[in-house]
Amino acid sequence: MSVILSSLWTLFLFILILGIIVFIHELGHFTFAKLSNTYVYEFAIGMGKKLFSFRRKNDETEYSIRLIPIGGFNAIAGENGDDDDKKVPKDRKMCSKSFIQRLLILFAGPGFNFLLTFVVLLISALIYGSTTTKPIIGEIDPAYPAYEAGFETGDKIIKVNDKKIHSWDSILIIIQTNYGKELTFDVIDKNGNNKKLSVSPSKVTDSEGKTTYIYGISKDSKIHKGIGSSFKYAWNKTGSLFNIMFYTVKSLFTGGVSINDLSGPVGIYSIVGQQAKGGLANLLYLLAYLSINVGVINLLPFPAFDGGRIVLLIIEKIRRKPINPKVENTINTIGFMILILLMIFVTGHDIFNLIK
Repeated sequence: MSVILSSLWTLFLFILILGIIVFIHELGHFTFAKLSNTYVYEFAIGMGKKLFSFRRKNDETEYSIRLIPIGGFNAIAGENGDDDDKKVPKDRKMCSKSFIQRLLILFAGPGFNFLLTFVVLLISALIYGSTTTKPIIGEIDPAYPAYEAGFETGDKIIKVNDKKIHSWDSILIIIQTNYGKELTFDVIDKNGNNKKLSVSPSKVTDSEGKTTYIYGISKDSKIHKGIGSSFKYAWNKTGSLFNIMFYTVKSLFTGGVSINDLSGPVGIYSIVGQQAKGGLANLLYLLAYLSINVGVINLLPFPAFDGGRIVLLIIEKIRRKPINPKVENTINTIGFMILILLMIFVTGHDIFNLIK
């Protein structure tokens, strides 16, 4: 019985987290569409059959919740060229709006996801406090190589493998992309002295046969309280998460990250269950992390993504004439089909990992 209740609770949190992320994303598109006086047929959370809908007085938009609690959309007049709907004035169709107005409508979805990440991290820091994002070493474990290499508590890492470091997350990115390899650190100690230290990680295999590589250093974990430190943490951490996503996407194309490392809805569901055990603080961080993931992914210049539509909009601006709606629809349809196939593959891989 407890297993069933735990699964239902995880499912609720999964739907809630994804629902918040999708709602904020679509709210971004919706808000800037309304600000530019663009006609919006429907604002929907979820996909598939309508479960509930309503209209507000003096508002043409239908607001709906749909059966499948993943995804959402705005049905905007003229989004894919003039749709020949005579009921909507031409000047209220998206295709008739200025370049800047259309660009803002498309960018606002990911932009609101970035804003959500900042707000959630700020709330978490105000409630629980925050640690510094600076690359300052807090502890060195004597059982691992970093101790023998000469690292000391309070050392500030300024470069790793000659790459400038601005945050602790930057170090984690380099460790991930050079997994198991020797790294060279440029550090400044508490007395202002410069040191160059090279260290190879220890290979550790657990009881289940999983291998990890450990250097033996961790960041300063001192908790900071207050509005000022919370704002600073939220700002810096949002930037760090953005950089992590940028490097992850880059590594996906350069081979540093395999497609097998991606997670779909099933994988995210599993992660939600794990993080729920750590309490609200972990769930807030997961919400922030997933939100910035959605924002960055949607800005990729791929058909069916907001980034792909932005690219087509820029091409249209350069050509000084609209792209053929049939061509645009074909490009977006092909992109959408590719995404569906990728989602099926990733979901199948997630299920296999759960049952193996």
